[in-house]
Amino acid sequence: MTGPLLYGHRGACAELPENTMPAFERAVALGVDVIESDVHLTRDGVVVMSHDETGRRMAGHEEAIAATDYATVQGWDAGWGFVDDDGQRPFTGQGFCVPRLEDALTAWPDMRFNLDVKQAAPSMVGPLLRVLRAHDAEERVTLASFHTPTLHALRAAGFPGTIVLGRRHIVWLATLPRFALGWFPVFKDRVRAQIPTGAGPFRFGTTAFVDKCHALGVAVDFWTINDADEARALLDVGADGIMTDDPRAVRAAFGRGDDAQSSASGARLVS
Repeated sequence: MTGPLLYGHRGACAELPENTMPAFERAVALGVDVIESDVHLTRDGVVVMSHDETGRRMAGHEEAIAATDYATVQGWDAGWGFVDDDGQRPFTGQGFCVPRLEDALTAWPDMRFNLDVKQAAPSMVGPLLRVLRAHDAEERVTLASFHTPTLHALRAAGFPGTIVLGRRHIVWLATLPRFALGWFPVFKDRVRAQIPTGAGPFRFGTTAFVDKCHALGVAVDFWTINDADEARALLDVGADGIMTDDPRAVRAAFGRGDDAQSSASGARLVS
């Protein structure tokens, strides 16, 4: 696929409960190129799609996913955590649940996915790669993690697809000269930098930074951008992808819709 990528961050989570099948379906309907999500492993070895390690924020359950069987996690009400502008929980009791990764891969066999591997211990690398291989999905899935050993383990286990750079690699990109970066093997693989527009003293949303990455063969995606004008500005400096909670609003920057702001429900995610 050519051209910049529009990512549905946790699906279309400005409109529907995050990391649920309806949120992914809505994102696909709005024309995203990639579904962005997060994965954890249940106690009995099922790879599920959830940002948090527990069910507290999105389902009102304190249990850790890693310490809970899938049958129990499946019963959590994943619509409970979505709060609208009136302080109401409109999706409570509406059948939203925590999906398995295989459910999403099967539902959209041609869709690209970007998965953040959240769980570091016990390692979920083996079970995750088994699911991807079973669905012949390695080439359409990009894997990310804030845990550098997990990134190393994915490569060591033979994952052939695209892997996102770790945080220390982003620091190297921001601080080291381009000629020095060329010596690091990590920049010779298929990699992407997925970053905010800035962090601490570093400003990433600039032509200079993006050009530096491109010279090394590194694609650059920005998160989390929910304003079409900000997305346009980042595309103008060469961004390869925009991650958004609100594809309905941001797709206008890609020429895929109008500038209608957010969803008709005016809802937001509780944090």
